[in-house]
Amino acid sequence: MGLLDKIFKKANEEEQTMAKLNIGIILGSTRQGRVSPQVGEWVKGIADKRGDANYEIVDIADFKLPFLGEADAPGIAAWNEKLASLDGFVFIVQEYNHSITGALKNALDLAREAWNNKAAGIVSYGSTGGARAAEHLRGICGELKIADVRTHPTLSLFTDFENYTTFKPQELHLTNVNAMLDEVVAWSGALKTLRQ
Repeated sequence: MGLLDKIFKKANEEEQTMAKLNIGIILGSTRQGRVSPQVGEWVKGIADKRGDANYEIVDIADFKLPFLGEADAPGIAAWNEKLASLDGFVFIVQEYNHSITGALKNALDLAREAWNNKAAGIVSYGSTGGARAAEHLRGICGELKIADVRTHPTLSLFTDFENYTTFKPQELHLTNVNAMLDEVVAWSGALKTLRQ
């Protein structure tokens, strides 16, 4: 392969990467000792093998967000810019007192238009698979004009974690994660046309 062929090949690869959808895997917890990074990396590993979108971990903790209504902080602008650069989301949701974390609710509230007309999938975990937290999140998504997809992988603290701290997912979850990602990519692509 000649130099010119290599240049064209590299340019074509870069163009394909740019044309792909950008999907953020949002870690919904900021507490010390959280396990959401383990779950997020697992989802990203599955997603990256697909090659159908650009996937990235988006950690709420990195933005140092103030509580809604407190003084404006640089983290709010950076948070909104990051969300605006994404075409869809996968929320990693843990159940706290039958709902989502305060950090995730606050992060959702600190943006508005950056969420609109985008799709999202939910991967939840907890004693009941995080199902109650996911249902609360679905109501919030509706208000923010986020189209949440139906397929919802649920992970149990009892069977998918060792000592509640080390993530060891069962193989059966791979099917649900891939089905959820199929829906997120399809819906994100369709909704992108509304934002253009």
